[in-house]
Parts: sequence; C-alpha cells; structure tokens
Amino acid sequence: HVQLVESGGGSVRAGGSLRLACAVSGYTHDTFCMGWYRQAPGKKREGVAALSIVEDRPYYADSVKGRFTISQDNAKNTIYLQMNKLKPEDTAMYICAAARPYFLQTCGGTWRTSGDKYWGQGTQVTVS
Repeated sequence: HVQLVESGGGSVRAGGSLRLACAVSGYTHDTFCMGWYRQAPGKKREGVAALSIVEDRPYYADSVKGRFTISQDNAKNTIYLQMNKLKPEDTAMYICAAARPYFLQTCGGTWRTSGDKYWGQGTQVTVS
C-alpha cells in the first residue's frame, strides 16, 4: 500500500510561484510513475506532471509545459512540483498520485489514462 501526503499549497498572485511537496511512504518500485493531478470545481481531473526513475524525461501536460517542473528527492522519498508563472486558470486542488505504468504505457500515457492509482488528499492552490 502506498501513502501520499501533500503540502505546500496556498494563495498567490498571478505570475508568482509555489512549490508543492508529496511525501511518499509504503511500497513502491523504481518503475512506478509518481506525480501530480489537479482538479478545479466543475472540471475533469487533469494529469499535470509525472516522472519515473526508469524514464528519461518527465511528462507534462501541455497547459503547464515551460512553467512547472517535477522532481524527486529519493533520500527524502518526496516528489516536488515547482510551479512558476502561475495563472488564475492554474487554480485547483492539486493531488499527488502514484501508479504502476499501465500495460505498454509510459508514465505520460498512464497519466492520461483512467485506471488504478494511489491518491493523496490534495492541497489547494489559488491564483488570483
């Protein structure tokens, strides 16, 4: 069982920055995809970013490319999401997630596909 606990959300003005953290505990594997989703009121949950130790490049949704950076500190078992140049449309609940890659999928494909994942409780990000 995997447990995910987010921190770092808050309110910020447009153009500002925030860094989210996700503490990971329980059993994972190097192949696991780890990353972030977000969900705004009345909108579908969106896969924002994901990474895996065994993949060369992280996955980013088009809406955040060039502004958000996902990283991992293995010593601390923590996943980070650095969010720069924030926009009001980035306002959402940000939810940490983990999953084994789906069959023949990269982490990007896994993040774009509905299926079994472990979820955190989420942390609110509000951009005004």
